[in-house]
Amino acid sequence: MLKIKRYAAIDIGSNAMRLLIMNIIEEEGKPTIFSKSSLIRVPIRLGQDAFTVGEISEENISRMLDAMKAFKLLMRVYKVERFMACATSAMREAYNSQDIVDLILEETGIKIVVIDGKKEASIIASSDLKQYITSEKTVLYVDVGGGSTEFTLFTNGKASVSKSFKNGTVRLINNMVTDSVWNEIEKWLKIQTEQHKDILLIGSGGNINKIFKMSRKAQDKPLGYLYLTTQLNLLKALTYEQRIATLGLNPDRADVIIPALKIYVNAMKWSGAKQIFVPKIGLSDGVVKAIYYNSIPLDYQDI
Repeated sequence: MLKIKRYAAIDIGSNAMRLLIMNIIEEEGKPTIFSKSSLIRVPIRLGQDAFTVGEISEENISRMLDAMKAFKLLMRVYKVERFMACATSAMREAYNSQDIVDLILEETGIKIVVIDGKKEASIIASSDLKQYITSEKTVLYVDVGGGSTEFTLFTNGKASVSKSFKNGTVRLINNMVTDSVWNEIEKWLKIQTEQHKDILLIGSGGNINKIFKMSRKAQDKPLGYLYLTTQLNLLKALTYEQRIATLGLNPDRADVIIPALKIYVNAMKWSGAKQIFVPKIGLSDGVVKAIYYNSIPLDYQDI
């Protein structure tokens, strides 16, 4: 007998807020299927506030509140049974984040859990990566966000080490990432990967997904190091306006896509990886699957 559940995840990032609604299809004797029902992305750049002045502005608090009210209504319309709301780098660093968490809980009933970088990496890694992560492969997972980048190294089929760095796209466009941070990332990656050969990179995040979509490759095919460096140079040669008008990029994507690519290209160079796979996964996918499988302790809510 077929049974369908509907779970959701709210990802409050540094560059945007997202609501993912997932159908979970259960059938006796068959693997559980996770199918995206809806993904809503709202370009509220909280990191612009948090990383430059240390607090979320009144304007963006109001926009956040409106977005969360809309997300709550959409979850009701879709008949979501269970959900979790996570906030990452921008809310971790804004000194008024607890006031915002309290306000949204009071106004909407949604409890926002502000997670640290290590928790963020473990949730993302809990997504379905079985086809890439095996005992025969060494895999470096790279998730580039607006405020931070999470790295997880998988060896012998298991996560062996992970680290979060304060190097993200919103920080980079505001010139807030020093050479010492880049040097720290380079040193860490080289130390962690020096004993391994033929490392495979897996990338997640909105910017690498956009680059992959632009490549028109099949989902199970990787992008090469040369392709990424070529795309980086092509994008740098265009103005911000040209990236919007010529390439059709959203205004809130057209500026951050270049620093994101810089992080991925450097990760490949410093780890020695020649290819990067881009599965359609992220924090929201990881949250839904972690709730369903109870693989990571999460403070979720029922509707």
